[in-house]
Amino acid sequence: MRCLVCGLVGALVLSLAASGQDRAADVKIAFARAQHLKRGINVSHWFSQNAPDYSAHHTDTETTPDDIATIAKLGFDNVRLSIDATPLEEGPEGSDGLSAEFMARLDRALDSILDHGMAVQVDLHPEDPYKQGIRSSNDSVDRMVQLWRKLAAHYANRDPERVFFEIMNEPEVSDPYRWAGIQARVAAAIREVAPHHTIIATGPNYSDIVDLLTQHPLPDGNVIYNFHFYDPHEFTHQGASWGAPFWIYEHGIPYPPTESSMAELVKQVPDAADRYRLEEYWLDHWDAHRIRLLMDEAAAWGKTNSVPLICNEFGVYREFAPPASRLAWLRDVRTALEGDGIGWAMWDYHEGFGVAVKDKEGKSVVDPDTVEALGLKAR
Repeated sequence: MRCLVCGLVGALVLSLAASGQDRAADVKIAFARAQHLKRGINVSHWFSQNAPDYSAHHTDTETTPDDIATIAKLGFDNVRLSIDATPLEEGPEGSDGLSAEFMARLDRALDSILDHGMAVQVDLHPEDPYKQGIRSSNDSVDRMVQLWRKLAAHYANRDPERVFFEIMNEPEVSDPYRWAGIQARVAAAIREVAPHHTIIATGPNYSDIVDLLTQHPLPDGNVIYNFHFYDPHEFTHQGASWGAPFWIYEHGIPYPPTESSMAELVKQVPDAADRYRLEEYWLDHWDAHRIRLLMDEAAAWGKTNSVPLICNEFGVYREFAPPASRLAWLRDVRTALEGDGIGWAMWDYHEGFGVAVKDKEGKSVVDPDTVEALGLKAR
């Protein structure tokens, strides 16, 4: 009996050691592949954020082959390809259980990015009511797990060095423990059908740094961890009609703020409590040093847990932000990320936060100043 127990214990020790060795090898792969995600761009409103119109006309014209070629020429090494969940499930289905016609267009988009030498983050980017289901219904979680099993199987034949599977954009699940369980289930489903691809995981809520810090790494070692950065929103989202109601009153808010520049600007906001929040923006001393210290917190989490990080959303809403301030913020965030060895993907290509703007004919015109702030060169 004693020999049997010794044998079982020995086998368990060997099994755990082998598992640890496998995870260490997978972590090494994730770190190596994170080097393909150093300078990225989001292509928003193409296959996501445009419900209910995901027609062929929309996807053929929203982001064109010329746009993909331009993105590559600017020096971006990866594209975050956001995909709404709903059109993936709309029939008629193909043999993979996904919408055949929609997937054919999505395949062409993904392959065009790969053909230009860039990596692709396949980002599941649903909106409500899909997200509401994930927050409140286990049946909805089951549905997402099955969807990812199909989607990962569909792309399992694409190059695992350059195609990444991002579990979900900004899950808006306030309970970090619930989200951790959901994320673990989805990661396991992806791994069943795509054993060699790297997964991108995130924190709950809106994927802020503080949300990342609530999480523990997944058992799967071949994972890159992601966060988003839009702080302070009083500056980055000034004039926006979504989010905090008082943002819509904000125009011309500078970065970095000073008392002389902000004393009159806070009066734009009619409600006293909201004015107080805007006043805090300048009293909190937002500048390059503060941003770097926040990035250092994310980097410290990654180092403690021996996992690679990326920041695949950051940006400033263009319409009402002073151009010089917007460029200064982009430069400070980008240099802070690079200083901590964290790859990035700016939000976004040619929409409201864009590195380009659309002219009257709908053609993308690159803004060279934004390109320069990102440390790239317009060509």
